Amino acid sequence: MRTKALVAEFVGTFTLIFVGVMAIAMDHMTKSVGLVGIALAHGLAIAVMVSATAAISGGHLNPAVTIGALVGRKIDLLNAIGYIVAQCVGALAAALLVLQCLPAEVLKAISMGTPQLNTAAGVTIQSGLIIEAVLTFFLVFVVFGTGIDKRGPKVGGLFIGLTVALDILAGGPLTGGAMNPARHLGPALVGNYLDHFWVYWVGPVAGGIVAGLLYHQVLDEKKSA
Repeated sequence: MRTKALVAEFVGTFTLIFVGVMAIAMDHMTKSVGLVGIALAHGLAIAVMVSATAAISGGHLNPAVTIGALVGRKIDLLNAIGYIVAQCVGALAAALLVLQCLPAEVLKAISMGTPQLNTAAGVTIQSGLIIEAVLTFFLVFVVFGTGIDKRGPKVGGLFIGLTVALDILAGGPLTGGAMNPARHLGPALVGNYLDHFWVYWVGPVAGGIVAGLLYHQVLDEKKSA
């Protein structure tokens, strides 16, 4: 297990959670960011951090991506566990720092920026699971196609970041568009917003597994041992 890779995963995931929660808070405080701005904040955070960490760790920054890479035979089990731990610790550290940066009333108003099921709009646990699984499938599929597959276009994290942005535009008002268990974990633990906690693990991980298996079994040029 490479320490440099773990540090890269920590920093990249930290950035996503810090920027994402801060963008949601700024929307609440200024009423000027909006869904597009929040989607771009998350997408740009992923784009720049995947680009910065790709050469060191592969730029997963997401347990669902790491698990997708594991079933797709692109990472071994020991390194996958290390990556997931580093990602979750990075998410928790970011949420704790946000807690020191913003007024308590703002964080309470936005539920600490925690992705949540919009039950008022009729989103059920079943539909939330499906939405998170499908959105994460898109993300992990793009990670394989543009970041892992050597045949893919090498454009840094641009397309991966754009996928995060488009997924939030599609699913943000419904589930928060997490696509990432760590994105939910940090704010949820720090703010104690743990309702439907498991949905944000099961949905994204399921989507990541399907994408990883599909790419490995069907689309890879040749299977990796």
